[in-house]
Amino acid sequence: MGREVRRVPADWQHPRYTADNAPHDRAIGRHIPMFDCGYKEAAADFLEKANAEGLQEAVDFYGKAPERHEYMPDWPDEQRTHYMMYEDTSEGTPISPAFETPEELARWLADTGASSFADQTASYEAWLRIANGGFAPSAIMIGGKLTSGVEALA
Repeated sequence: MGREVRRVPADWQHPRYTADNAPHDRAIGRHIPMFDCGYKEAAADFLEKANAEGLQEAVDFYGKAPERHEYMPDWPDEQRTHYMMYEDTSEGTPISPAFETPEELARWLADTGASSFADQTASYEAWLRIANGGFAPSAIMIGGKLTSGVEALA
């Protein structure tokens, strides 16, 4: 759980809750959390367990069967031209717009004071490490102080 970069098409607009699908009124307009791993892989894993051990065992293990709308689209690699920073403490919601380069993404995150953990942000260099395809946990304890994983790993 922390921060991760996801490759998306240039025109990707992460879905938001509407009055029709929001779990509660405060969710309207917020991003819908989405897993990054592919739906097909998750469904195959679920079905493998269900076929081997039974449907109830698969539901008990996974909580429920995967649903397509809970996962990022499975775009072909050639469509994944832009970089977008996500928090994955939940399934995943964006904390930035999409950018053409990791450098542009890191600059935007640093300049806007984007959250790297709670009310902490990170330097351009720290964000760039993650924007180049890395991952950072939410936080790391250093010398008794809870520090953003993005900054701590820089």
